[in-house]
Amino acid sequence: MLLESIRMSWENIISNKLRSFLTMLGIVIGVASIIALITIVQGATYSISEEVTSLGVNKITVNATGTPLKQGLSEEDLKNIAKVNNISGLSPTISGMTNIVYQGQVKEKVTVQGKNEVYFQSDSSLLQSGRGINILDLESKNQVAVLGRDIVKELYFGVDPIGKELMIHGTTYTVIGTLASSSHFSLTSNNKAVIIPYTTALRSLGVKNISSLDVFLLDTNLADDTVNNIKRVLNSTFNYKDNAYTIFNMGDMIESFQSMMSILSLLLAGIAGISLVVGGIGIMNMMLVSITERTTEIGLRKALGATPNRIQLQFIIESIFLSIFGGLIGLILGSLVAYVASILIGVGFSIQVSTIALAVGFSAIVGIVFGYMPARKASRLNPIDALRSL
Repeated sequence: MLLESIRMSWENIISNKLRSFLTMLGIVIGVASIIALITIVQGATYSISEEVTSLGVNKITVNATGTPLKQGLSEEDLKNIAKVNNISGLSPTISGMTNIVYQGQVKEKVTVQGKNEVYFQSDSSLLQSGRGINILDLESKNQVAVLGRDIVKELYFGVDPIGKELMIHGTTYTVIGTLASSSHFSLTSNNKAVIIPYTTALRSLGVKNISSLDVFLLDTNLADDTVNNIKRVLNSTFNYKDNAYTIFNMGDMIESFQSMMSILSLLLAGIAGISLVVGGIGIMNMMLVSITERTTEIGLRKALGATPNRIQLQFIIESIFLSIFGGLIGLILGSLVAYVASILIGVGFSIQVSTIALAVGFSAIVGIVFGYMPARKASRLNPIDALRSL
């Protein structure tokens, strides 16, 4: 009985190709939307998560705006913070805007950052070539620089910049390294930056104090205790003045970001799911039209002994066929859209099995739910009333 119902359902779908296609169109659009949206969001989420994670789950950032009496942090303050338990290293940042010159080429308003050796040790992927700043550069206040990708392209196009000299704020510096390109979703892009030893920056940029400090942790599980201990040092440093500093725990920020992106994915899936519901309504309407057209056929089959369950099963199978085939077409179309979009916006492309299961499974459920009422109506037709249409 089941095989016969499947055969008859398939023959009816094939005999009305255009109507079947139009019926499936809503499901196709719904599934394609779910696949494309979720895949693109997951790819973007993964790219951004990698970038955020690269900032360091084991890192705490301190921004010290200071007070009218004490602006920023001094070298002595850094030594006091370094004494706090669970700290593996400190990386201060000095930042300023200035002009740089190479062989007569002037580039204005370039971001110059002062860093130390800890900054380069914390992330081995920072460098593209050459070396980073080391402890000797800091102690000797060497005039050396590490250049971002865009700076290299503009000033040293086709030339290896390592060992070359350039003028920063009127002083000659030697290029010792180049930075790797930051991604499209980089939150701290160094593509247009020039990095020099922070001890040199304090002197050459005319900055007297350190306003930003990255603190690297030995054990992230003790992050909260470490933050509290750092606060004690800073409170003492700034005489317990309010708003003298802010502390950001990168681990907490990453968790909040990932939670937010998960909610966004669910929201987009819900919006795309509305298309599936609309597609399901389309299936129900078409099935009702089909029942009206096939009233005589249903009456004849009932007169020949077909049971209501068998009639109902045939129409439900037709509905499931339309949903499944629409879901498969939508899967292919959505994957193609997601692939092209991923290339255009520069994120990774990867379709999760759970996404496929969600889209195709939902389309099958839509077929059953919205096909049930027309199938039930067909099974309850009175054969005598149905035959009157002959």
